[in-house]
Order: sequence, then C-alpha cells, then structure tokens
Amino acid sequence: MPAPREQADVETSSDAYARRFAGSVGAYFLEVQTAATLELLRPWPGASVVDVGGGHGQVTGPLVDAGYRVTVLGSAPCCESRVREWTRKGKADFVAGDLLSAPFPDRSFDVALSYRLLPHVRRWPALVVELARVARAAVVVDYPTNRSVNAFSGWSFGLKRSVEGDTRPFRVFRDEEIEEAFARRGLSPTGRRPQFLFPMALHRATGSAALARAVEGAGGILGLRHAFGSPVILRTEPALGRLPWPRTRPPGGDCVLSRVQRGG
Repeated sequence: MPAPREQADVETSSDAYARRFAGSVGAYFLEVQTAATLELLRPWPGASVVDVGGGHGQVTGPLVDAGYRVTVLGSAPCCESRVREWTRKGKADFVAGDLLSAPFPDRSFDVALSYRLLPHVRRWPALVVELARVARAAVVVDYPTNRSVNAFSGWSFGLKRSVEGDTRPFRVFRDEEIEEAFARRGLSPTGRRPQFLFPMALHRATGSAALARAVEGAGGILGLRHAFGSPVILRTEPALGRLPWPRTRPPGGDCVLSRVQRGG
C-alpha cells in the first residue's frame, strides 16, 4: 500500500495558522525571516523560485516584490487561498501536487525553498531529495535545531501549546543530520541564519515586539543567537561550486506550468 500523501502544509496554509503571525510580534518574526531569506537569495537576482509547501504566503509577497518569479507548490488546491492575492494578479503561480513527487522536471527552478514544513513531514529525507531534484542553483529550508532551547523540547512544546493552543508535534533536528541529508544529494551548506535565541512562543506570550527586538538584539551582539538560535534558515548549493549567474535561459523560460496540473 502506498504511503499517504504528506499534507502538513494544509494547516500552515490556513487562516488559523496565519493568526500566529498577527500583531506586532508576528510582524517582527516575518521581518526577521524575510531579511534572512532575501540575503541568502541575493546571489540570484530575478531567479525562479519554487516555494514547496508555501501556501502560508509568508515569503510570496517579499519575493515577488524583490523581482523573483515565484511558484508555490501545495499539496491540495485549498493551499492556494493565502497566496491567491498574487496568483489572481498573475504575479505568482500556484500548483497543486505531491510535495514528495513534485510535478516538475528535474532542475526546473533556480532555487527551491521550503519553510514551516520540514519538521512536520514524516518522510522528511524524501522532501530533501525532491527539493534537491527540482533546484539548479540552491535549496533553502528552515528547521528547528537542537542547538537551542529545543534541546528541552518537552518544556518548549508545552509552552507552545499553552500559547498557541493548536500546536502540532514537530521534529527537532541535529544540524549534522540536515547537512548529511543534503550532502547525499551533492549539496553543501553555504549560508546559515539562526533566527531567534528565545522561543517564538515566549515572544508571543509577552506580546511585546519591542522586548523581542531588545533581547534578540542583545543575543545577536553577544553571538548567542548565532550559536543557539532557532529555527535555522539553511542555504545549500552544489558541492562542486556555485553555478554561473546570470544563466542563459532556454526558449520559453523556466518550467512551463501548462505541463503540470494547476491548482485552485
């Protein structure tokens, strides 16, 4: 019997999930994530990006505004709802398909990106394989690391559940196991951005973006966020070296969406 389709992105594409990033603290979280993302993508201006499981829409707008050509892959048509603001205007594309068997040819996109997904996917090594398959230049993912308060995951999960109410169990990774999974696909780490020294749930509980900025800023100055921050945004590239940029695109551009099943 085939394994059931991974659909962890259905929840992260919902309005209920988006409420975790509402208010000034949520805006601060997204500001940090956006800054790190755009910094890591800077070597490839105007690149084609597939955002796997990106129906949460957290980076769709910033990437579109920065000139990237964005395709969001969701596991179900309902995952388009929060990115429809851009797909309806033709500023981004949405495709519904299997996250672990994406409906794209090999190396269809310059960059494959996936946030809020890896720790919730049971067959996460298969997700790594698929991200590496569809990307030409780089893969960017985020994940919670055990080099943080996540080492005390029982306590931190209890805090998350008390603040967020509907928190799902999630996997905490060793940095080495993520890097080894990508190394098996010929990719090496070239950029690492730990985001927060203190648990995001703790910042949500205080409700103060000013306090979050202050304590995270202090942690950054002291080097603690770099050493112990989580989640980590990791960029990997071909181990043989960075591909030339800008590249020459084939006639017709990148992955042609008429070849695949459009969602929504």
